[in-house]
Amino acid sequence: MPELPEVETVRRGLEPVLEGARLTAPRQNRPDLRFPFPERFIERLEGATVLRLERRAKYLLFPLSTGETWVTHLGMTGRFTLEGVAPGVFETDAPVVGKHEHMSLTADRGGALTRLGYADARRFGFMGLIPTEAVEGHAWFAKLGPEPLGNAFSGAHLAEAFAGKAQNIKVSLLDQSIVAGLGNIYVCEALYRARISPLTAAGEISRPRLERLAAEVRNVLGDAIAAGGSTLKDFANVEGGQGYFQHRFDVYGREHEPCRTEGCRGVVKRIVQGGRSTFFCPLCQKG
Repeated sequence: MPELPEVETVRRGLEPVLEGARLTAPRQNRPDLRFPFPERFIERLEGATVLRLERRAKYLLFPLSTGETWVTHLGMTGRFTLEGVAPGVFETDAPVVGKHEHMSLTADRGGALTRLGYADARRFGFMGLIPTEAVEGHAWFAKLGPEPLGNAFSGAHLAEAFAGKAQNIKVSLLDQSIVAGLGNIYVCEALYRARISPLTAAGEISRPRLERLAAEVRNVLGDAIAAGGSTLKDFANVEGGQGYFQHRFDVYGREHEPCRTEGCRGVVKRIVQGGRSTFFCPLCQKG
């Protein structure tokens, strides 16, 4: 599933084409994705201008001139593609994208026309149209914690959120009410960089170590965004290209491989926490 860096990569790829563009000729090819498309979806998009492109957690938000915000969650295999560019491949046996394109439109930006398509082979993604003034209070967003790249995210925030918490730090960081948008890959990588064991109870971690953890969360997300995200099997950017951060993973997906910390003789271990794989170095990440 695309995580925060992948969704941010998509947002940045769409921004030059969609920001300030008038939406024309929208087309819907089926009644639903994970959930039904909004009522009169095509009619409500027709002629609207995209004011800006935003991201909240793993959601893409496009505020429109109509007073509504078009919201998209990519699910596992959702992707936007632009006209004239190869759609990319998520998996070696990926089906033809055209077969799974569920909606499309034309973006008119000062006379420059670009066709935008949305394909989703597994249909775990979804779209919505929400009154812009009601977005923050909507069920999708109301309980989200601060953005990990925003000013509200810090060691102090983590210390307050984790106070007295017996749950392990790995699962705690995946709680979207504590920090929005963090996913399994980048939590594993941030904990490794901060030298914190994923098994440690969140409430037992000292304030200085939480300050370092917050900094490493920012660092790993920034590095991943700069690399265009990570492509495992379910992500490609709007130009059809892959991300490259997977080539820089220190622990994720590296079970039984040597730790990359200089002088460490540890081997990356995989365990399951909260139903998800956790990768870490037992020697570097002791507490």
